[in-house]
Amino acid sequence: MKRIALLAAAALAVTTVAAEAQHAPTRRKIVESITIDASPDKVWSVVGNPADAGWIENVTRGERQGSADKPIFRLTLKNGHVIVEETRKLDPERRSFAYYILESEVTDLPAKDYSAAISVQPEGTQARVEWRAAFYRGHPNNDPPPELNDENSEERVRAWVHASLENLKARLEKSGS
Repeated sequence: MKRIALLAAAALAVTTVAAEAQHAPTRRKIVESITIDASPDKVWSVVGNPADAGWIENVTRGERQGSADKPIFRLTLKNGHVIVEETRKLDPERRSFAYYILESEVTDLPAKDYSAAISVQPEGTQARVEWRAAFYRGHPNNDPPPELNDENSEERVRAWVHASLENLKARLEKSGS
């Protein structure tokens, strides 16, 4: 009888742990890319200047702060909120830019511990821009509200990245600058 009670307790513990694991956030990873009818150097002149953030969806202004070796950028959104990001690596030779978001409202970007890298590569006479991001959902605890669960957070971040790349393409192909 004692053995059955111990087995039942062990089964309950395993079930409880498994149930909790289902609600824990998982690291989400997305990759979006676009081909732009412009030279890689022309595209990089925009992407490689994080203060020129007008092509990023919902951003009205970018502003550089911080030191030369640890640049911080404040992106002001249309609603007045701010996203603060730290440049982790800016490599003009490889046309790549990596950053980490230090501050943002989950209502604007439903993600926590967000890091990303954007690169520009030649594709014939055009440029291919790739944006890779990794993050956790906007609500880090168990049982998030539906709008901040894993799937909805990923969907909204992916839509934001996709719209930003479309904005970049439209800007560079329409105006040529």
